[in-house]
Amino acid sequence: MFSYNRPIIAVALALALLPSTPALPQDMMNQVDLSSPKFTTAEVTRADVEAALQGAKGHPADFSDKSLNGLDLSNLDLSGVDFRAARLNKTNFSGSKLDGATLDQVFALQADFSGASLKNAHLFASQMRGANFDGADLSGARITADLSGASMRKTKFKGADLSADMKNQSMGLIRAILKSADLTGADFEEANLARDDLQFAKFTDSNLSRASLSRADASGADFRGAILDHTNFSDTDISSARIDKAQEKAFADAKNFARALKE
Repeated sequence: MFSYNRPIIAVALALALLPSTPALPQDMMNQVDLSSPKFTTAEVTRADVEAALQGAKGHPADFSDKSLNGLDLSNLDLSGVDFRAARLNKTNFSGSKLDGATLDQVFALQADFSGASLKNAHLFASQMRGANFDGADLSGARITADLSGASMRKTKFKGADLSADMKNQSMGLIRAILKSADLTGADFEEANLARDDLQFAKFTDSNLSRASLSRADASGADFRGAILDHTNFSDTDISSARIDKAQEKAFADAKNFARALKE
């Protein structure tokens, strides 16, 4: 279960003290200098990370609030590791095991998680635009990350919860953002994507069996070839979405059905 902690409270206080125009809760991109060393360099090496993992003595290693940008951390066992508020831009986690890891409020822009296992991981209000999750396993994960433009081909989300966090309304609507993400062949069986931003996402040939997209914004999304077995599209905005004519009945409860492109 998510609980508040010092890094998240510090970020919330910092945003609250900003003058004039308030920032969107999940869009902190304008509040940081992404060209600064803090977001482009690493303060440790892969060897340091491996040593910390060895020295953890059965307890999860803690890399919270660390800069690990650009490191090659591929094929490591990072299960349960705390990366809270860490900077992981362009970091290579390909093939690594991050089951149960905490990736809350990380910056992992264009990071590589291809083939990685993130079962039951926690990604709260994380910035992961343009990341590569091809073939990764996020089954059972809790995800409210900005994954705009991410490549998630054949990624597993079985039983994952990507729905909006309705307990944090004072911070604004925190949800998974999959805008323009490539989800070709992804497995969303029994996943929850309620109220998410799915605009222009590519769900081609994906498995949405028993998944919920209720009240999500799926305008412009591509659902052609998707498996839609008992998929919940109640009040889902499908304006300009591309759907198969043979699948029209699956979208009977969707919003703006007349504006969808039936092909």
